[in-house]
Amino acid sequence: MKSSDASRDASSGYIPKEYWADLAENFRSSDSEGIAPVLHPEAPAWFNRVIDGLQLRAVERALAMADIRTGARVLDVGCGTGRWIRRYEKRGFRATGVDATLSMLRMARDHQTVTPLIVGEAYRLPLPDAEFDCVSDITVTQHIPVSLQPIALAEMIRVIRPGGHLILVELIRGEGPHIFPRSPQDWIAQTSACGAKLVGWFGQEYLLFDRLFVFIAQKAAKKNAAPSTTATSSAKRSAAHSTAARRIYWGIRRVTAPSSARIDPAIDKICPAHLATHGVFVFRK
Repeated sequence: MKSSDASRDASSGYIPKEYWADLAENFRSSDSEGIAPVLHPEAPAWFNRVIDGLQLRAVERALAMADIRTGARVLDVGCGTGRWIRRYEKRGFRATGVDATLSMLRMARDHQTVTPLIVGEAYRLPLPDAEFDCVSDITVTQHIPVSLQPIALAEMIRVIRPGGHLILVELIRGEGPHIFPRSPQDWIAQTSACGAKLVGWFGQEYLLFDRLFVFIAQKAAKKNAAPSTTATSSAKRSAAHSTAARRIYWGIRRVTAPSSARIDPAIDKICPAHLATHGVFVFRK
């Protein structure tokens, strides 16, 4: 892709199409459900299943909040390998998937979905106005450079019929070269400015014990990273310890992540929503 691509993030060199195409190619065989390329590609399969389970619970709650019923026309923006459109099919929705990455759509088709699949970018959807009863965006706009996020949100609202709903699941904390989170208030303000009214929102993915362990592990790693006199010695040290360290790290998270996930429903009742990793927002047009 040329450097003039509007979706490039100048500060990081991140180009969404290239990034997601590489993930689709490199992690195509990581799991039979096609969730590794769209969640945490380098994490163990069990961890992605934990995260997928948390997201499924949140999306089901959002669908109930929006009262999306059998037969509704639902568009999944950034459908990736098709995990949500397959679930929408099973719920009796008339689903459509759109994704900017052709290789992701091929994976979705490989999973034998019968849903119409369309190549298109979130900030310029190749779809008519007021076409859908509901649009879902599950951790998609957070990966679009900040300058294009309002345009993408406006496009999603555009293709929803009056009275229809937008379900938005996005990061409200964190940082990275390919993630661009906003505060809950900012997500709400940006979407409301496009002509949608907030029905309600809640936090998703607290994982408090697991997040605490990751925080401690990262601090310890920085503390123990002694300066090296040469790049060669640094590489040798890294090679000697990385495998063992990774095994210990994921061995501990094999306990902290599932146990944290099990108590997330209780945590959701007592903790402020802004302490979660993601926000789940339901809007009505």
